[in-house]
Amino acid sequence: MTAGALPMVVPAPDLPARVRIHEVGARDGLQNEKTAVPTAVKAEFIRRLAGAGLTTIEATSFVHPKWVPQLADAEELYPGVSDLDGVDLPVLVPNRRGLDRALALGARRVAVFASATESFAKANLNRTVDESLAVFEPVVRQAKDAGAHVRGYVSMCFGDPWEGAVPPQQVARVCTALRDMGCDELSLGDTIGVATPGQVRALLTLLNERGVPTPALGVHFHDTYGQALANTLAALRHGVTTVDASAGGLGGCPYARSATGNLATEDLVWMLRGLGIESGVDLGRLTATSVWMAEQLGRPSPSRTVRALSHKDQ
Repeated sequence: MTAGALPMVVPAPDLPARVRIHEVGARDGLQNEKTAVPTAVKAEFIRRLAGAGLTTIEATSFVHPKWVPQLADAEELYPGVSDLDGVDLPVLVPNRRGLDRALALGARRVAVFASATESFAKANLNRTVDESLAVFEPVVRQAKDAGAHVRGYVSMCFGDPWEGAVPPQQVARVCTALRDMGCDELSLGDTIGVATPGQVRALLTLLNERGVPTPALGVHFHDTYGQALANTLAALRHGVTTVDASAGGLGGCPYARSATGNLATEDLVWMLRGLGIESGVDLGRLTATSVWMAEQLGRPSPSRTVRALSHKDQ
């Protein structure tokens, strides 16, 4: 970085040297759009994200189109981007049928999605927490037998719109169940964006005490109350090195109306850069990608960094 460049780099001794960004814009970011995004636009979005240096890009979901119609083109989209060298393209699979569809297309990184609360499990999965875990167990086993890497998403880790604050022990029970069935990593979701740094530290500490190692944990924050970066920093200080983010701050949750956009990847990269933490992402190219995607969607990006950097270029 040249002299005088911004942000000024001031490393901190208690932070990791490198962070892997798990980019969710193409899946979580687009799944709640009101109008259909053409498959060709999604594919170009993924290719541009890869061109910006992102190496883990969640591509799509093999959920029944009735539940998430925006991602009904998974079979068409995935083959159109699977030739990207050096890029992992995880996909969501809700059950064994979804896993079969994904594996048939060559997917080797899959994710299942659980809930820490009964209310959200019912709204999102139409099952109890235990019933959903029972469905996932054979899915995870089959995926592991096929040589796939399996991520377990856990939603509502910090607060639930129906149940309020979520006890950490309740989250830990679901996390340990997913680990016991074979999940390689877990993503802790603040689905409605209500977490604060103290909660984040407490949950991570409890999970370590329950035998879940920090390297197996990722964090997934929404910015409803403007806490996503603060919560991310708390996780980094705990040793977490995998952070979910969405280019341009796209996304929400179709089953939790109070959920606003994900942590914007550009905002995350700006903070990481200022802390001297490597991410491998070209912020200029990423910002240009989010500006382009905002044009496709017909509205400005909610990312503050995208707005600031794109305004400077005008």
